[in-house]
Amino acid sequence: MALTFTLDPPVDRVLRDGILALWVEVTEAGGAVGFVPPVTAEAIRPELVKHFAAMAEGRCRLLVGYDEEGAVAATAFLLLNTHQLMRHWLWLYTVMLHPRHQGRGYGRDLLAAAAESARSFDGIESIRLTCRGGTGLEEFYAGCGYKEVGRVPDAIRVAPGDDRDDIMMMLPLNRY
Repeated sequence: MALTFTLDPPVDRVLRDGILALWVEVTEAGGAVGFVPPVTAEAIRPELVKHFAAMAEGRCRLLVGYDEEGAVAATAFLLLNTHQLMRHWLWLYTVMLHPRHQGRGYGRDLLAAAAESARSFDGIESIRLTCRGGTGLEEFYAGCGYKEVGRVPDAIRVAPGDDRDDIMMMLPLNRY
């Protein structure tokens, strides 16, 4: 059964705890979402609070994918640009899919739902995201239509002696 996506769901304890649990599971499975294992929900919580603060300020929107049991199974945060010369594109952050749902096309579904959401925002023409090199994510994103537009070698230090490229990718949102 496919995931059900909701843009801007009400933020409550259940959603907060669901996102925290997802973030821990994705990180522990090796996902490149800002942390490295081992990680706890308490370590992630301040970063989630920053995301929620940006939402409260109107700078960020949240897309959540729910599984057939109603659990948080996927997320993507769409961060709007505040710079007056860059308001025509947005950032996609904290793109996560629960490891138990991987390999079923749900990641592609999440990115398609994010693009559809972005198309509904006034004036948005493209999506940018960054990903950690050495994970294969750039190939996944390329398969979803994103193009690599920049790379900073060794910008991400996962551990001493383990530096990864920071790869910027972009998806134009053609409006036909």
